[in-house]
Amino acid sequence: MNVQKLIETAKILVADYKGLLAMDESNPTCNKRFAKLGIPQTEEARRAYRELIVTTPSLGNYISGAILYDETIRQQKQDGTSFIKILSDAGIITGIKLDIGAKDMAGHPEEKITEGLDGLRDRLKEYVQMGARFAKWRAVITIGDRIPSRGCIEANAQALARYAALCQEVGLVPIVEPEVLMDGEHTIERCYQVTEEALHTVFNHLYTQQVMLEGMILKPNMVLSGLTCSEQASLDEVANATVNCLLRNVPAAVSGIAFLSGGQSSELASARLNAINLRFKSPWALTFSFGRAIHQPALEIWQGKEANVSKAQQALLHRAKCNWAARQGEYKAAMAGTGV
Repeated sequence: MNVQKLIETAKILVADYKGLLAMDESNPTCNKRFAKLGIPQTEEARRAYRELIVTTPSLGNYISGAILYDETIRQQKQDGTSFIKILSDAGIITGIKLDIGAKDMAGHPEEKITEGLDGLRDRLKEYVQMGARFAKWRAVITIGDRIPSRGCIEANAQALARYAALCQEVGLVPIVEPEVLMDGEHTIERCYQVTEEALHTVFNHLYTQQVMLEGMILKPNMVLSGLTCSEQASLDEVANATVNCLLRNVPAAVSGIAFLSGGQSSELASARLNAINLRFKSPWALTFSFGRAIHQPALEIWQGKEANVSKAQQALLHRAKCNWAARQGEYKAAMAGTGV
């Protein structure tokens, strides 16, 4: 394990108010989004869309790293240039999603366990050779009447820690993502309780597996009201609950915290990130690792048509710039929209 390299990469990923672009959705998920917009669900359509993203002019001004999917990391621009090289030339570090998805957890109805540890060491070596410098693994925690169970939280935390240790062994910075889902009627207080338990458990397992905290990045959910909760927390309430939860459960040694968007709208994700950075000075860089909240507006403009690429890229860059501003507490509601 190259300690210095891990620390340097982790610091670069959260430097200069930049954030991460999550473009690691699986092929089935990508196809579902294409289907809603009438875009062909083909490998070529997925490649063309990803080319649109990675070739967006000036993207490196606001994005430090891009998380890719297995198909994506192997793809190329039409002229044969690999996506990895295009990102590198733009000053963007390549990352790779390593988990193979959340599956039904045996003995735990309505709960999920993330799989992908089998054979991971060999897969890691291949991705390192291809040029990846960081990785991501997502665990899913659902809030319900009787869940999450202790068994679900423990199992997912252990998997996250084992993944992180394997990443650091080969020199990849692990992004550790224990996501407490927004779905449900739960209050912000209930979200806080579950998020606290999840984070506390994850860091216990990271310690047990001897993961170097300075060489990792945490990707948590914000502490929010459930999507269908009758009382939606304000921006300030979200900021207070989120930062207090982090301060109580995340060691200061962690290099950075990159929030997931988790299905929030583009504008709301930026506004909440802005409120967090406007109100608090924390031990960590508090940045973003957004997927749909950055590229969904671009996808809707693109519609699978070459003639729309330029406008779609403008929309993508605009959302990236909005979140760069939010990291500095400088995002304004007037910035909402596509930027086209």
